[in-house]
Amino acid sequence: MNDSTATGVDQQVPRIVDENVTRKVALAALVGTALEWYDFFLFTTAAALVFNAQYFVSDDPFVAAMSSFATLAVGFVARPIGGFIFGSLGDKVGRKKILMVTIVGIGVVTGLIGLLPNYMTIGVAAPIILVALRILQGLAVGGEWSGAVIIAVENAPVAKRARYAALPQIGSPIGTILSSGGFFGMLYLVGQTDFDAWGWRIPFVAAIPLLAISMWIRSRLSESPEFEALMEAGETEHAPIRGVLKNSWRQILVGMCSALLGIGGFYLITSFVVFYGTKVLKMPYETLLLGSLLAAVFEIFVLIWAGRMGEKYGASKVILWGGVASALVAVPVFLAINTANPVLVIGAMIIGVATLSIPYAVSGTALTALFATRVRYTGVAITSNSAGVISGFIPLIATALVAASGNSFWPGAIILLVVSVLTALSGLVLPALSIEEEGMKH
Repeated sequence: MNDSTATGVDQQVPRIVDENVTRKVALAALVGTALEWYDFFLFTTAAALVFNAQYFVSDDPFVAAMSSFATLAVGFVARPIGGFIFGSLGDKVGRKKILMVTIVGIGVVTGLIGLLPNYMTIGVAAPIILVALRILQGLAVGGEWSGAVIIAVENAPVAKRARYAALPQIGSPIGTILSSGGFFGMLYLVGQTDFDAWGWRIPFVAAIPLLAISMWIRSRLSESPEFEALMEAGETEHAPIRGVLKNSWRQILVGMCSALLGIGGFYLITSFVVFYGTKVLKMPYETLLLGSLLAAVFEIFVLIWAGRMGEKYGASKVILWGGVASALVAVPVFLAINTANPVLVIGAMIIGVATLSIPYAVSGTALTALFATRVRYTGVAITSNSAGVISGFIPLIATALVAASGNSFWPGAIILLVVSVLTALSGLVLPALSIEEEGMKH
């Protein structure tokens, strides 16, 4: 259990008992995270499909892909910095205000990426500007997911936190469906040549009208009653970053491992597999995008189910057994992908994403339980985004190892296995480090 001197003892604050309010808050959080992941996954998929040709010109496709995935990783490096900045502000001025700032930052940057001229037009300035935009996007994302999950949790009854914390997680597959669906639709409508030339830009530019809708919905979001109680009592934390790093480093490390599979494993099964399938197995783009799309559809149902399991049995148990399930399917999934059979590849992508989504569904519940209200935004932001940094390099590492191994699929399988085991082990440790609250199952 957290030491009360480490993160501050939570006061007995009023709990929301009207679940109509709870559902509205969770829905507003879901809409924002859907836009967040739509924007972020657009970049992820584009890094595998077009950025290597549009912005990183090389005669060697692996060099171009490595450069493209390195740009992807840069965004993840920026995320913990954004977590420090926006997490600290969220613990000082409120969750809702920061969530409005982050969603605007994400949407505007994504639209600008869609308008950015390529290497052939403006030369080396193109990849430099792309990297700068990716950094800005990463900073905004660093404060978005953690704030959305926290405001959903803090507006929910304690006993039902796992259920409502799973709702913002659904933003991930929705973002995948929208981004993969956008690319898939453009490929179908304009064909490969026009898609490579300009069609890929349309889903990026579409982020602007989606941002307007998201801002309207999120403006109706209710502030956390727990944070409001701290504000009224004058007990908000003045130095949340220092307190978390000094007193809760164990929570950060274990929390990182618990979130690693849901973030890093997902990029392995989507981004890396899209690259591996198109460049190594010579499969058509459409097949891999369809696989990502269908996997995301199945993921929605897995997240809802796993959230209910977290409510019934506790988040740590779901994380443990979800990690075990993912470890068991790691090698079979990549064996099936390596056949290049479209049905087996799509089926493997669905199974891989489904199993890693089990711990992902309850990671928000687990992380919020590691930190007291006074430093929760900071703690969760640092933890989740630190896991994101590692995750951002996973496609890059996998690509390098595949090239070194003569295009073997084994590096992908081994990485998924290792990440799954780390997440499963974290499920054993989480209860001992979490704050005890009446009605809460760890």
